[in-house]
Amino acid sequence: MKITIGVAILFFTFSCVKAQEEPSKTFGEGVPMATLTDDELDEISGLACSRTIPGIIYVHNDSGGEAAVYLLDTLGNTVGKVELSETKNRDWEDIAVGPGPDGQSYIYIGEIGDNNAVYKDVSIFRIPEPNAGDLYTQVLPEKTTLTYPGGARDAESLMVDPVSGDLFIISKRDSLNTLYRLPVNKFGDEGFELEELIKLPFTSATAADISSDGSQILVKNYFSIYYWKRNPGETVVQAMRRQPLELPYSPEPQGEAIGFNPEGNAFYTLSEKRFDIDPVLYKYSSK
Repeated sequence: MKITIGVAILFFTFSCVKAQEEPSKTFGEGVPMATLTDDELDEISGLACSRTIPGIIYVHNDSGGEAAVYLLDTLGNTVGKVELSETKNRDWEDIAVGPGPDGQSYIYIGEIGDNNAVYKDVSIFRIPEPNAGDLYTQVLPEKTTLTYPGGARDAESLMVDPVSGDLFIISKRDSLNTLYRLPVNKFGDEGFELEELIKLPFTSATAADISSDGSQILVKNYFSIYYWKRNPGETVVQAMRRQPLELPYSPEPQGEAIGFNPEGNAFYTLSEKRFDIDPVLYKYSSK
């Protein structure tokens, strides 16, 4: 996806989130772990870490790519692939791992991209996480179709709350990005209208994630990573009403993917291949 952010938007992004008086002590600088050389992975738009297979990272390509989730190890090697049968990749933009209706861990894929706000609805696909003995497989996904209040939106950020099971989408192209919610019990309701919740103090969000215990939240755009610590008993909205911390970020050509490891003591980022630069898997560890 092409970056179309002007100078004014860039200035807004940096000025709207107030700088911390001291640098955040939460996570350190990004450390390059691997350069991806798989030619199939040239437009990575989402990243999530497996909760069931240690050391596995799920990724997918952007619009027009194969309707598949690729499995990487932490050195960037492709070690598996889950194909979604009877499914097309219209504009997949993010991926998340979270609970499903039967207590299993599921992969959620957000077909939520809409550069020109022309689609009447967007979709989220859901598949069970694969097991360690079946890394190359094909599965028919569940699908839910959603609409936005007030009309079409472009979005690239999807996250699942492991506490409530609710799903959240963050818009991209409005000057203050908007947080929307799909209640867990509404997955599968045809054409459900997302709940508009709050405005966030930045623009151009490209990825998001919630840690496996629900206590940490990340959102990134092309220039920054924003972080919230969620207190026990708080909802996602209550936590995200606070001003986020801005974490260190190793600039990427077109970074559109972020995800916590299962322990929540580190997270990874990835970029699409851009300007002939192969994607680099960065790891940010807690201090």
